[in-house]
Amino acid sequence: MTRSNITTDGAPAAIGPYAQGVRVGNLVFTAGQGALDPITGQIVPGGIKEQTARTLENLKAVLEAGGSSLGQVVKATVFLKDLNDFAPMNAVYASYFGTDDETLPARTTVEVSRLPRNVLVEIEVVAEV
Repeated sequence: MTRSNITTDGAPAAIGPYAQGVRVGNLVFTAGQGALDPITGQIVPGGIKEQTARTLENLKAVLEAGGSSLGQVVKATVFLKDLNDFAPMNAVYASYFGTDDETLPARTTVEVSRLPRNVLVEIEVVAEV
């Protein structure tokens, strides 16, 4: 299988020895994305709703750079700093992925003690091309 790294200015640059995403065959694996503005590198203002939206926009940019889209996501992993933020995060998530049982990705959501740059949410996905 052919493997290639994905790079886009539409998402924050990697801040360590990793790729924003990797395409292998007909799959795209993204690095975890948080609520960083890709232009300023700063955390977007607001709470969990704003941070979730920015995180999903960053993922969308990486997926599109890799020839995929949010509509082709088959697995998502959501890391929340506070599981009490689940309902508002989920509402924003649903606005990006819809509610159609036939096209929803599988998902795992976990609470973690801390995330990079102290963001409230980080999400990684696997998508078909």
